[in-house]
Amino acid sequence: MVRWVVFDYGEVISRRTAALPGIAAMLDADPEAFEAAYFAERKAYDWGCPDLDYWRSVGARLGRQVDADLSERLTSADVEGWLETDPGSRRLLDDLHEQGVALALLSNAPASFGRAVERTDWARLFKHLVFSGDLKLAKPDARIYRALLETLAAEPADCLFFDDRQENVDAAREAGLGAELWSGAEAARSLLQTHLTR
Repeated sequence: MVRWVVFDYGEVISRRTAALPGIAAMLDADPEAFEAAYFAERKAYDWGCPDLDYWRSVGARLGRQVDADLSERLTSADVEGWLETDPGSRRLLDDLHEQGVALALLSNAPASFGRAVERTDWARLFKHLVFSGDLKLAKPDARIYRALLETLAAEPADCLFFDDRQENVDAAREAGLGAELWSGAEAARSLLQTHLTR
């Protein structure tokens, strides 16, 4: 029986950020070119590179210089953009918490974003918050699932994991976890009714 329900964050609990055009303007960059640079460097950021190194790498792709002050402002805008939660997902989390279901978060996200999440009102719904930037490991690397299990003191079969990326779902399944591709809060609610009542 499932003992832990584990959620990804980006575009599962959160809505997709709407902050990118504004951040592009802070760099005086074309929005489309900025978005390409932003995501091209994101893997290293998720794996734990510092904020300043990330933004300098993004800036280098755009021919822009980024100093510590600008990096701080870019980071703040970026974090704020990703903090908007999806209402349906939030209702699901509240309901699961009220039912006494043990919840954990496993997110590919920089450490600075992790610290911001820890200050949100909904962080209390989770027994554990695990961020790739802190571990310097990221999904779909098998080691991050082992680190999750160690944190939870759980066996793979104890967990049901939701993620919006198939590669992360596949990797979780290879690690022995139950895992489902996220297709919205209502679909997840139906799946959970089956898994939590077995």
